[in-house]
Amino acid sequence: MTTDTAGSAATPRVLRQDDWDKWYDTLIRGFGGVPESAEERELWNSLTEFDRSLGVWDGDDCVGTAGAFRFRLTVPGGASVPAAGVTMVSVAATHRRRGVLTSMMRRQLDDVRAWGEPLAVLTASEPAIYGRFGYGIAAFHLNAGIDTSRVRLSSLPAGTDEVRLRYVVPADVVDVVDVCEAVYARLVPSRPGMLARQPGWERLGVLDPESDRDGASPLQCVLAERDGETVGYARYRVKPGWEPAGPNGSVIVENSAALDPAADAAMLRFLFGFDLTSTLVMRGRPVDDAWQHLVSDIRRCQPRLRDSLHVRLVDVGAALEARTYQAPVDVVFEVEDAFCPWNAGRWRLSGDAKGASCARTADAADVALSVRELGAAYLGGVSLG
Repeated sequence: MTTDTAGSAATPRVLRQDDWDKWYDTLIRGFGGVPESAEERELWNSLTEFDRSLGVWDGDDCVGTAGAFRFRLTVPGGASVPAAGVTMVSVAATHRRRGVLTSMMRRQLDDVRAWGEPLAVLTASEPAIYGRFGYGIAAFHLNAGIDTSRVRLSSLPAGTDEVRLRYVVPADVVDVVDVCEAVYARLVPSRPGMLARQPGWERLGVLDPESDRDGASPLQCVLAERDGETVGYARYRVKPGWEPAGPNGSVIVENSAALDPAADAAMLRFLFGFDLTSTLVMRGRPVDDAWQHLVSDIRRCQPRLRDSLHVRLVDVGAALEARTYQAPVDVVFEVEDAFCPWNAGRWRLSGDAKGASCARTADAADVALSVRELGAAYLGGVSLG
């Protein structure tokens, strides 16, 4: 069934390889229509999991897109749980308010359940969209614009001076890209909400189309090393700027990671120290990032909180059993889930730091809540209170 002039909703179908270009063009148009580089387009084509991607068609025209990549999500207790990474969602402006998005979300969550993945996760371009499909905001991140002309670093941890930094070519696959990805992979088990990525995703971090630079330099990279081991990296750009009083350029951090506080502090000191710059821009940093406690004036860092990971429990029982609980728990939830009714009803969760069980029960409920609220609390960063 396709969308007709009466506005009936179309039925999503699995993406075929020979439809990818038209499907991807629909996605790009939905996000403003700015064309991507040939390299970026080729990379997304290679990453697309066709059997997990959906399109809605009106005749020969693609009017809706959605994908669900294979990831594994670290949950409290350190387990790595299969999770569908929802992405590439768009609806053509010509086909709004016809149920296209709802039909894709319906099909996608049915598929995720059939694949045996208890969780679906996403980062939203517009956070108001996904709550009605049961997604709760489970993690936040920090953005900052630090005035490095006035803010200083203090109380750097022991060992900072022993970390060596060296410039490298960001896109050097074997000596740089793979090394950086190995650092990232070592961090994944340590933080709930981090995603274990499939091979190929490491290339996204070094894409460097000129259209994305906004007047800044090509991507640059430093590795942090100690005793011959890579213990961190930072990818960044430098954007020159001048005003009557003198230079006021910016250092823009695209992504960075460190295995220990000394490596983190060494890279931060490096990023603070650029000549001809007065601002350090950082985006997507963890809410508990250590830099906040190393700066002399947090107010001049302009920290801004923003939603990050939205979590959807596709299988309530399996999801709650997959994680552990710092304190013993024995509670009955009355779960409301109109969009995925197989989750609705009462569940008894019992567990502690060693493990948990979650099963259907007829016992009286201690707490009544929606699956959206359960998703928001799932990673432990948001209290049910």
